[in-house]
Amino acid sequence: MALKNKKSNFSEWYTEVIQKADLIDYGPVSGTMIMKPNSYSVWESIQNYLDSRFKRDGVKNAYFPMFIPEKLLKKESKHVAGFAPEVAWVTHAGKTKLKERLAIRPTSETIMYDAYSKWIRSWKDLPLRLNQWVNVVRWEFKHPTPFLRTREFLWQEGHSVFATKEEADREVAKMSKIYRDTYEKLMAIPVFEGLKSEKERFAGADYSISLETIMPDGKAIQSCTAHHLGQNFSKPFKINFLDKNEKRVYGWQNSWGFSTRSLGVMFAIHGDDKGLVIPPRIAPNKVVIVPILFKGKEEPVLKAANALKKSLNKYSVILDDRKGYSAGRKFNDWEVRGIPLRIEIGPRDVQNKSVVLVRRDTGVKITVKISKLDTTILSLLKEIHSNMYDRAKKKLTNSIVNVSSLSELKKVVSEGKIARAYWCGSSKVEDEIKKKTGAKSLNGEFVKTGKCIVNGKPATYRHYFGKSY
Repeated sequence: MALKNKKSNFSEWYTEVIQKADLIDYGPVSGTMIMKPNSYSVWESIQNYLDSRFKRDGVKNAYFPMFIPEKLLKKESKHVAGFAPEVAWVTHAGKTKLKERLAIRPTSETIMYDAYSKWIRSWKDLPLRLNQWVNVVRWEFKHPTPFLRTREFLWQEGHSVFATKEEADREVAKMSKIYRDTYEKLMAIPVFEGLKSEKERFAGADYSISLETIMPDGKAIQSCTAHHLGQNFSKPFKINFLDKNEKRVYGWQNSWGFSTRSLGVMFAIHGDDKGLVIPPRIAPNKVVIVPILFKGKEEPVLKAANALKKSLNKYSVILDDRKGYSAGRKFNDWEVRGIPLRIEIGPRDVQNKSVVLVRRDTGVKITVKISKLDTTILSLLKEIHSNMYDRAKKKLTNSIVNVSSLSELKKVVSEGKIARAYWCGSSKVEDEIKKKTGAKSLNGEFVKTGKCIVNGKPATYRHYFGKSY
């Protein structure tokens, strides 16, 4: 079951692998998808990791309605302007036209902050830090692609209110760190962190921090974001309180989110021409056992395979004892689905009290005594994670090039890489860069040195530019 070549035809490879790995089916509405168990179980691994990190930090889960009255969506002007083109509206209930249109949740700031204004009265009510795991709808028209850009997707969105700006600033940095850990420590994906430009930051935010990485086709992709909203929502929504000095003041707010786009990023970065390669720490099933069966010798092999499955239960082992399928077909099935380790056991292995272990990331095979199997698996899973991260890190590092002129920037981007350049922060210059090079501003950091590559003025940012999803 050969796949398209990933390097030469990434788009077709991606479409093919997510179907052959049984990750999705296409929904009946264009731009939507059905997440099948093979992908949803990976999303659950992310949920479990993030949810535990949030709760340890004091964040609580809640749920708010998905229908948002139009009057709430319009309360913050920049916010509604940013989302208006993507909002899906409910206008009728049966044949009855509604008195007010209802937005199907594109994001939840407005409906949550309407409630926050009722709940917060005193500094003693703060901080208020809630998260919800929900779906959102954004009516994308730019080439919908499963996981990467869909009209409905799953995510977590956290929304907090603090008494001071300093507390809110600390949380934005903290949440970005948690997201970075999720990508690097759980998913073996390196990312670069920075501030979004004024044009690219979240609609209604004072500033946005994003994590970005590079895809196999040379395009950058925004992987998640954390936003400091300042008092831009607390004022129109009247989220105010009496501080310790009995003075009425407005709260300082943040929002932060991580979505199922992360799955598409992971599948794309780690996959190869055989299919998916799932990092061990996020893989729902870390090991698959494939018995090598010969006529008349099935019973002892299957008995040994079942004993292995029981002893290795902590790895959520799959035993592939399907009848009517060759061992080669089974190997192929599990390779395309990306299971980190495969155990092969046949009659001779049973006699020798050993098995053959096969790594999905490298294809390397080793023979291991059953008595040493558990410790070997533990060691190999750690090695696989490190190898996958190092390989992706090398690719990202080699794809970032420092440039000192617009012509250099254009050349770097045309080669499928990301340019890092000094930039004055001007939106007009940002537009000029995009017009002349096709590169979009990604993120960057504040600097006090250097000169803008376009107009020579003092730089405000050292910024990343590249083609982007």
